[in-house]
This record gives sequence, structure tokens and C-alpha cells, in this order.
Amino acid sequence: MQKNKTLPDQRMIKKITPGLLLLGVALSCTNKEHKMESYKWPDAAAPVAAVNPFVRTLHGDTVTDNYYWMIDYFKKGKDSSKVVDYLTAENKYLDTMMSGTKTLQEDLFKELKGRVKEKDESVPVFRNGYFYYTRTEEGKQYAKYCRKKGSLEAKEEILLDMDEEAKGLPYYQAGGFTISPDNKMMAYGVDKVSRRQYVIHIKNLETGALFKDAIPNTQGDPVWALDNKTIFYTSKNEVTLLSEKIKKHQLNSDPKQDLTVYEEKDKSNYIGVGKSKSGKYIFIYSQATLSNELKMLDASTPDQPFKSFQPRQKDMLYEAFPLEDKFLILTNWKAKNFRLMECPLDKTGMENWKEVIPHRQDVLLEGVDEFKTHVVVTERKNGLTQLRVRTIGGPEYNIAFEEPTYTAMVGANPDYNSKTLRYIYASLTTPSSTYDYNMDTKAKKLMKQQEIVGGYNKEDYTSERLYATAKDGTKVPISLVYKKGLKKDGNAPLLLYAYGSYGSSTDPGFNSSRLSLLNRGFVYAIAHIRGGQEMGRQWYEDGKLMKKKNTFTDFIDCGQFLIDQKFTSKAHLYAQGGSAGGLLMGAIINIAPEMWHGIIAQVPFVDVINTMLDESIPLTTNEFDEWGNPKQKAAYDYMKSYSPYENIEKKAYPNMLVTTGLHDSQVQYFEPAKWVAKLRATKTDKNILLLKTDMDFGHGGASGRFDYLKDVALNYAFLFALEGINK
Repeated sequence: MQKNKTLPDQRMIKKITPGLLLLGVALSCTNKEHKMESYKWPDAAAPVAAVNPFVRTLHGDTVTDNYYWMIDYFKKGKDSSKVVDYLTAENKYLDTMMSGTKTLQEDLFKELKGRVKEKDESVPVFRNGYFYYTRTEEGKQYAKYCRKKGSLEAKEEILLDMDEEAKGLPYYQAGGFTISPDNKMMAYGVDKVSRRQYVIHIKNLETGALFKDAIPNTQGDPVWALDNKTIFYTSKNEVTLLSEKIKKHQLNSDPKQDLTVYEEKDKSNYIGVGKSKSGKYIFIYSQATLSNELKMLDASTPDQPFKSFQPRQKDMLYEAFPLEDKFLILTNWKAKNFRLMECPLDKTGMENWKEVIPHRQDVLLEGVDEFKTHVVVTERKNGLTQLRVRTIGGPEYNIAFEEPTYTAMVGANPDYNSKTLRYIYASLTTPSSTYDYNMDTKAKKLMKQQEIVGGYNKEDYTSERLYATAKDGTKVPISLVYKKGLKKDGNAPLLLYAYGSYGSSTDPGFNSSRLSLLNRGFVYAIAHIRGGQEMGRQWYEDGKLMKKKNTFTDFIDCGQFLIDQKFTSKAHLYAQGGSAGGLLMGAIINIAPEMWHGIIAQVPFVDVINTMLDESIPLTTNEFDEWGNPKQKAAYDYMKSYSPYENIEKKAYPNMLVTTGLHDSQVQYFEPAKWVAKLRATKTDKNILLLKTDMDFGHGGASGRFDYLKDVALNYAFLFALEGINK
């Protein structure tokens, strides 16, 4: 179940920037060894998009949009083929302009892929008598989902071979794996288009055959009742992709006959369905940015109606966790940074809530993981995650982490009766590490650290946590990493990344692909700007709605701080962001275009006003509390004052690489396409502007574990061309 205190991060994408990926080889070269003369960009003519004026008048304000016609592929309008022709022309132009880096891109792909341990296996997770794990094979793009009964020495069962399932498909994504209580069946969702519209399949694990019940147009979140024949799931609107209904499916029945057990009337709410760790309860959640409601059902009585845990109230978020004799409730009711409450199992209304952990001004209470004898609370203080273990009826303590900047999170812990906590730890220099931690004895065991093919010495790199001062005096954290020996003379190239929306915190984790930057002399930095939640709930609220511009100015101030500290200079400073982070990229080039030598904007959300006015576009109505509703004049005026597409001017802009996906369901392709077309027609410089559209993929890019590295190689080749690095 999604954490209810933060809106599910709908405009975020996976793989937009190096994160906790497979790890890799540290090269021994330096930036100086890679230097060459500046890359010779081909003298090619950029595509010129057709001008077809569309007039928008709202609140007495008239705007002419010359490229509105690009929406026609999405709307199935008369100009659909012209849209595809334009995107194809842009792809050809990119190929021409980057043709001199073809060998470099191929070498980078081999370098990145060479760091991936091709034959690998996850740490097994125990649940209901079985150990579950995934494993990958050499040369294969996808994983096998497997289990063993009772012991790791038992015979392996392959529950789903995703390499076999994905054969012949440009995109394949499977998820939401859930096993029936009797361990005989598996339900899971499959997306073959990359629009996050999943078909739920049910597999007989005894025979290997699929049931005929293929349930279309879902969120891919099947939940079994305890009767082993009833499945609850989220049904989506086929056009807007809104999660609208929770339905109930009976095994061996026609999905068209499935009953609706809940229908969401408020289009600003996301809905979904989940199950408690104990397996006793099924929850429906309905959540907007600022309020939510849970409905619950005893999993042993699937034909009974769901009952409200606590009716929704304005500006109140809550989440419930059942223990043996009570519920724990994580809530922001009279507690901006959230507090922990409890109530009886049979009296769940807020009038029965009693405080367990009070609100603290300097600590954000982020999550709860419940066990039969322990509770693990995830907290965030000074921007860093802490894991706090509470023994039910006994002592409590924090698990210690030693590095100055790091990522820590609770891992997969499906066994409610376990006394062992599995958690994940990583940093900018420490590979992703899985630990099993005995909550009684405090003994921890490293179960797996992501292997770095060819070896890796963390002592060759330095990570730091610094603070920039924003223009209003706010201290903004920056996490950064670089190879030792760096001269802070302003000549090093630096890539600055941020997201800064939805209260989504960007934690600093290890990344093997990033080594290709660091070993060529780059500094990599993360700006923990407002709009995320690193420094508490207020940090998020100070970077949304009518305070959204703080996100942009924070990022610019972080860039200036890194210049002032001689980590880099304007001639070598680059910025990267994707999705809502792509909005950030669009805003900063309008506000301070002279600061950046190059920008990578991935699936950027840049046409804010037009998208938020069109309720047929996925996510629009869900996100009024994040961005505002432009049908209200105050919101319209503020959004228009920063929306990247609306604020393009006749001036010089930095070099830019923009990417999108034709089937993107989160940020539709036409936003970046229109943005690039308008930039081309308006800007006064001769800097590079490239647009790449994945014609087969959506928001997250390619689905295979190797294919997406081609996009990483393209991004890096673009940066290296601008820096004069040829290998």
C-alpha cells in the first residue's frame, strides 16, 4: 500500500538518472586522459515544426499556442501522422548531430553493461512456508521469479520466466506478484505498452497453466482474500487512466461480470487496494494530496462490505497498521511532521486514537513496519533517514549509520512473525547492501552487497554533504561525490541533479553507471531542494502550489554555491532532471540560462497550464493540490508565471538534450515536443538542442535491464561532447 502521507509519485520515472543500479568497475583514467579538441557538431538543419495557431483565452488572458496541434496523436486527431513525422524528423536530426559520438556511445554502452553482474540472484524472502527470490542469467534482459519450499536446499520452482514472456516484444513489464493463501496460485499484472495499464493474469502453480481470467485495464495490484478464490483489484479509466473503481473477481469467471465494491467520485483522489502484513485485513485507500480515507475488510469475509476506518477530513492524512490487539495509526492530524497513534481493533474512529510517538518539529515520521513483537519506524532528521526499532512493551533504539550522507530503507519483510528486520543501506560510495538485523540482540548480518564486476575501491572516492544558502536564507543540503585528487579550481565538470516535487525525497545511493562520469573527472551532486521532503513536511509544502518557485531558485542557488566553492564554473556546470524534475529544468533555463553549459531534461513536464486545464489527460485531476487548478485565476496567474512553455523568450539558452516516449502515460510526448519546437523558433543562440522520442516506450524508458543503458550512454555522450571528452 502506498504511504498515505505523500501522494504517490506519479510524474516520477525510473531510470531518469543514475540511482541504486547494478554496480560496476572503477576505471583508472582521469579526465585529462580523455581530453580532446571540442566535438565538431555537424552542420545540419534542425526540423522546423509547422505553425498552426491555437488561441486560449482564460481569465481575460489570451495566449496563442502555435504547436498545440502536436496533441493530435494522443487525441487521435487529423494531424496524428504529422506528429509522428515531426518526432521522426527530430530523431533523425539527433542521430545526425550525435553521429560523431557513435563509437563513443557504443563503447560507453559496453562499459556500462560490463559492470552489470549478468548472472545474479536476489536475497530470498520467506513468506508462508516458501522462500521467494528473483534471478537473472547471463545475456538475458529480464528475470525469473522463483521460490523454494521450506528450505533453500529444496527444488526450485520457476513461477514466471520473464525472458520467455517478453520474447518478440519491444516492452514488457510484470509486477504485483501475489500468491494465494494456499500457495497454489499466483496473480500478477503485465504491461506490454508502457502506459501502466496492466492485464492481471492468474497462474495455477501446480499445473503451470494460466486461468482464462485475464483482467484488462487495471493498476496491476491483485489482492487475494483468504478463500483462495476472490481477488480484489483497481480498475482504471481507459482514457484518463484514473484509478476509478475497486472490483472483486471470482476465479474462473468472466472479468466483465466483476462487481464494483468501491467507486471513487472525487477525481482528485488516487485509489488502490492492499493487504496488511498479517494477512488479516484488506484495505482500500483513497488519497488526494492533502487528505485520504481507508476502508477495511476482514480478509476471511470477502463478500461483506468494506467499512470506513476513519472518514476523510480536510487536510488530514493517515495510515493504519494492525497488530495483535490494536491498530497503529501514522497521521498528520494536528502534527505537520506526523505522529504515531493507536486504537482498539473494533474502535477505529479518531475519537479513539491515543498518542504513541508525539509530533516533533525536527523529525519527520515517514513510515511504519509492523511485526508481531516489534515495530520499526522510519524517521528523517536533518535530511537523513533513521530506522527506529521499538520492542512492543519493551525498549527502543536507533540503528546506527556512520557515513555523512547515505540511503537507508526498510527492505522486504513480509513475514509478520519474524524477529529479523531486513534493511537496505547504500551511499554515494558504498554499494547497495542488504542486511538482516536481529531486533532482540541487535546483531546484523550482511546478506548481500551488490557485486562490482572487476573490483571497486570506495577509498578512491569522496562524498560530502554541504549546505547552500538560498536567497531567502534557507539552508539547502547538497550531497556530492567525486574521485579523490579533484582540484577545486573551477575547471571540473559537474552534473547537478534534483527532483523537488510531490514530497519525494532524493536520497543519495550508489550507482555503478555514475562511475563513468566520476572517472572522467566529473563531480556528481544532488540538490535536496524544497518540494521534496528531506527536511520535513514543511520542506515539501514550501515547494508546491503557490510556493513552487522555491524549488527552482533553490536549485539555482545550489548551482551558484558549487561555483563559488570552486567545484566547477558556468562553463562546466550541467543539470539533469526528469518528469517533474524536467519541469525544474525548464524553469531554471528561463530564470538563469547563463548558468548552465548543458541540460538533460528527461520526459519533462513543461506545459503546465495546458495539461492542468485538460481533464482528459492522465493525472490532471489528481494533481490540483500539487500544482493548482488553473481554472482559478490566482492559480492560473502563478502557474503561468513559471510554466516553462509559457515563458520561453528571445534570448540565449544552454545546450540541451530532451527525451520523451510516444506512449508516456505520465507526461505525454506532446509536452516536450512542443517545448522543443517553441525553443527552436524563439531562442537567439546557436547552441545544441536535441529531442529524442522513444517510439516504442513510455515514461520509464526501455524495460530490459540492458536496453535502458543505451539511453544512459547517449546522455553521457552528450555531456562528454560538450566537455571535449572522446573516450
